[in-house]
Amino acid sequence: MAIKPIDVTGGESVYCFNQYQMTSAFELAESESESGERVREAIKYLEEGFSRNERAAAAFLVIDHLMKSKETPDE
Repeated sequence: MAIKPIDVTGGESVYCFNQYQMTSAFELAESESESGERVREAIKYLEEGFSRNERAAAAFLVIDHLMKSKETPDE
């Protein structure tokens, strides 16, 4: 018996991103830096190996962890 996946892409909004945050994220990901390369590799890994629902779950959990964690000096 197949288990029906839980859809994590609908529902009420919980976190809000502003245009500056999105623009900054794209700039970092597209930059020719070590950080940019790491971001691109992480996205590629997720997109090649995870379903859309799994990518959404991972994204939401990363955002939640960021909201709950403190910034470290090297960031």
